Amino acid sequence: MKIAILSRDQKLYSTRRLVEAAEQRGHQAVVLDHLRCDLVIEQGDPHILYKGERLTDIDAVIPRIGASVTFYGTAVVRQFEMMKVRSAVDSQAIVRSRDKLRSLQILSRAGLGMPKTAFTNYSKQTSELVKEVGGAPLVIKLLEGTQGLGVVLAETRKAAESVIEAFHNLKARIIVQEFISEAGGADIRAFIVNGEVVGAMKRQGKEGEFRSNLHRGGKAMLIKLSRQEKAAALLAAKSLGLGIAGVDMLQSKRGPLILEVNSSPGLEGIERATQKDIAGRIIEYIEGLPDRQQKKKVKE
Repeated sequence: MKIAILSRDQKLYSTRRLVEAAEQRGHQAVVLDHLRCDLVIEQGDPHILYKGERLTDIDAVIPRIGASVTFYGTAVVRQFEMMKVRSAVDSQAIVRSRDKLRSLQILSRAGLGMPKTAFTNYSKQTSELVKEVGGAPLVIKLLEGTQGLGVVLAETRKAAESVIEAFHNLKARIIVQEFISEAGGADIRAFIVNGEVVGAMKRQGKEGEFRSNLHRGGKAMLIKLSRQEKAAALLAAKSLGLGIAGVDMLQSKRGPLILEVNSSPGLEGIERATQKDIAGRIIEYIEGLPDRQQKKKVKE
């Protein structure tokens, strides 16, 4: 197969590993910057121009779409789907996972545990919001934040109300979330491929840091998931329609609590923590996907 990795930087660890894994399994791999794809929407002949040349021989795509370019990135994935090219991650599933509020609503509907969360249309009733999620300390997150950016821990009621009011005055969309103290600044990342947990790690924030993101200086270590944690991770990925996902959870007194489901999870931390060929599992998953032309025939 000729597999296109949709990535803005071919030097990134995840991109390099996917190219390497594809080539090791006898496939041709190309890296395409999705922002340089021009979409031509035409009756019976949707196609993509890349650097002025028409793409005609792509068998499968692996989307590595950054959060800041979700709109155009998912449009490119959707165009490939219209061209009957198989995709490792469905375009609509990416959209679901990137909308933090929508994804939390979907996960809640599936019966999954999560920190108590509140969202508002710039309400002035900030003290009531703080009470609803259990009071201070609490976590305030920008809806568009990623990699731990735009996440604030407010340690007192007064600080929480001040931060919420400041974000609202800036017309920034936020969610207010219960702080799980027993997690101790650590979370779990379960990596899902094709309905199976292929690796899991525990990420511990550096001293004095409540965010465990590796981009914020956190450390990763191998962990064996409990049966409950594994079931929660699998259900979270399935609920959002993701064949590939990184499910972030907190360990709490009331069981695993889902924080977020990532549709473009990085490979570096998980491969180094687990010493597993996760990139190879992704290529193996793509090999088993029916092409979209076959799917269409089945539906008809």
